[in-house]
Amino acid sequence: MSVPTIIRQAMEEALRQASMAADAGEIPVGAVALETSTGRTLSARGNEREGLSDPTAHAEILALREAAGLLGTWRLDDVTLVVTLEPCPMCAGALVASRLGRLVFGAPDPRAGACGTLYNLADDPRLNHSFEVVRGVEADRCAALLSDFFATRR
Repeated sequence: MSVPTIIRQAMEEALRQASMAADAGEIPVGAVALETSTGRTLSARGNEREGLSDPTAHAEILALREAAGLLGTWRLDDVTLVVTLEPCPMCAGALVASRLGRLVFGAPDPRAGACGTLYNLADDPRLNHSFEVVRGVEADRCAALLSDFFATRR
């Protein structure tokens, strides 16, 4: 699969954000929101549930909030979200609600993946929005980051 340079660069930043989250004791997930039409980075975040004592402080939610604030709209149809792990149902629901343009993720999530693995909220005809999904960008590196994190906690 040929992946555009801007997406590869965004995944590198998402991996960096995930590593920083791990260093802070958070599950290592990182997300980068790009303005699709320009390639401009709008936000880059890692998980912050522990640090913020907030169950909704997943990297995807934080990146969406920041991007929406910067753009001045909740409609993110010109946004590509690049994330290291397939979004969970909460995050996938937020992607639908935000009218996201495209999702790119690294590792699938066999326990909670809601964009193709367990559920597919990205393309559910019962919902009012669907968005493009690109799967598996740097999947091995994304999965290894998570595996290494959990191996140190067992």
